[in-house]
Amino acid sequence: MAAEKLRGHAWFCETGLPSDVIIEVDGAVFHLNKVPLTSKSGKLQELIEEMRFGSAQDSDDRFRGIEIREEEDGGEEEEEKCFIKLPHFPGGSESFETVSKFCYGLKIELSASNVAALRCAAEYLEMTEDYSDDNLVSTTERFISQCVLKNIKHSLRMLTSCQNLLPMAENLGIVQRCIEAIATKAAVIDPSLFGWPVNDATVKNGNASWFDEISRLSLQFFKRLIFALKALNLGSEVIEICLVQYAKRIVRSGRKPMPPLDANPPLENQQREILETIISNIPKEKNLRSAGNFTKFMFGLLRTAYILNASESSRQKLERKIGSQLEQATLDDLLIPSYSYLNETLYDVDCVERILTYFLQQNEDDDNSTSRSVPLRTVGKLIDGYLSEIASDANLKPEKFFNLTVALPYNARVFDDGIYRAVDVYFKAHPWISEVEREKICSVLSYQKLTLEACTHAAQNERLPLRAVVQVLFYEQLQLRQAIGGTPLRDNLENSGDSVSRADEESSAWRSAVTDNQVLRMNMDTMRTRVHELERQCTSMRKAMERNQRMGPPRRQLEEKQSSWMAKFGCKLNPQFCDPHDPTIVDVRKGRVPRRDR
Repeated sequence: MAAEKLRGHAWFCETGLPSDVIIEVDGAVFHLNKVPLTSKSGKLQELIEEMRFGSAQDSDDRFRGIEIREEEDGGEEEEEKCFIKLPHFPGGSESFETVSKFCYGLKIELSASNVAALRCAAEYLEMTEDYSDDNLVSTTERFISQCVLKNIKHSLRMLTSCQNLLPMAENLGIVQRCIEAIATKAAVIDPSLFGWPVNDATVKNGNASWFDEISRLSLQFFKRLIFALKALNLGSEVIEICLVQYAKRIVRSGRKPMPPLDANPPLENQQREILETIISNIPKEKNLRSAGNFTKFMFGLLRTAYILNASESSRQKLERKIGSQLEQATLDDLLIPSYSYLNETLYDVDCVERILTYFLQQNEDDDNSTSRSVPLRTVGKLIDGYLSEIASDANLKPEKFFNLTVALPYNARVFDDGIYRAVDVYFKAHPWISEVEREKICSVLSYQKLTLEACTHAAQNERLPLRAVVQVLFYEQLQLRQAIGGTPLRDNLENSGDSVSRADEESSAWRSAVTDNQVLRMNMDTMRTRVHELERQCTSMRKAMERNQRMGPPRRQLEEKQSSWMAKFGCKLNPQFCDPHDPTIVDVRKGRVPRRDR
């Protein structure tokens, strides 16, 4: 048998039988013999038999849309041929070619990608056991049950192929059987076998590769698959990975662009629908094993939600989910660009503030103090780093910066070095803000929680208000005294542990008893020292100016030459010049006895 098939050209099967039937499918013309076709297909048998009765095809709904006519071949002996045109054939010309080979008794190759189309084609042509044993319907059903549905990856491929076979694939139950098989197989898979993150570099061992097939599903099939997975009460990790893989259609992670999965990528409206579907199906439970990777993925979804202008409810739900596990985020995750023209800042500070609010609300609802303190301090370090990053933005208003700094409670920071660094960067980038705004921003600092290095830097920081510098000097002296005594303030803060209430009571009592007297004393001493220093500097400058005025330019040059010669010979004398009009010098000259010549 030699067969050749090209779209838009003729396809022949050389078996010695004459071609008395011409069938056209999607532009491809098949020259076949009616004997093999009618022995397998009930529909083709009826079409060929009713060729001479045109009224029959109009009265039967099965023949609606099918074109049947007789053709004559020019030659010495004219032969009448039956021409049949099959529109909307399941699987197109490729599927009909395989059906033709099956009718001629040739070997065909079944796979997860073409078996659904062949099953629908067999149903369309009525290739049942009534016409032949082991016909195409029973052959495809046996392959689906014994080979495809027992493997989750093959089931996904067959489900993907059903997207172009609707509604026949749905009516035959192929779609539902695939979804049920996938959900059942996924329920017994251990997610730790493939690990996080699931990407192209993941080792393809057994069940690990089936997640790649999910991204090729249509949105309708993906929704039904997720509902089936939730109905089996699966763990959140499997559902999360399914969402991550499917989100690759619209979310591009990393600096290098990912190649499109489809030849025709979804439009913006379709992308928005996919995004909102993924957000609506995010599990509420926190998966500890993959929390960090899934948090990064949700930040990617949030950026995409702003780009695609998703609904407010979807963005709010995503922000709440991120806030529930904010301690797993990184600084790069928080740097969300401002996608709205209404925001003047480079990064979306309002979004981060909302996420932080959701985190604090959930943290307050937690009854376990130990489980609250650790994530709270982790988020405290994260927010301090974020403040240091956005502080250099010239368009960041003082009120917005202040509101984010005071959002965290007192016990969220063990040391205030991070927030002090952010304040210093903000003052450096915003030198035009008023003294009142500076003092307001500095009020968020707890100077007793600054390390000795931070206190030393703050005491010499000219950008800080004078009141803040005075308080820093006081606490710096206190830390030095306690360090000499063997009980540094840092150790006192660390030994206080997680007991925030006791630290608050000690801090408030200490400030109320000591600050009122000693801060004022330190302030007066510091001001007095500065005034004396300025007076000394002014006196020395005045004397230098008077001396320069008395000294002419030639005399200064002579003094410079004399000092250079004396330096060469190693003489270190301090030259002193006298005024010839000084009365003391005149008296000395008058009393000098002249030297006698010898």
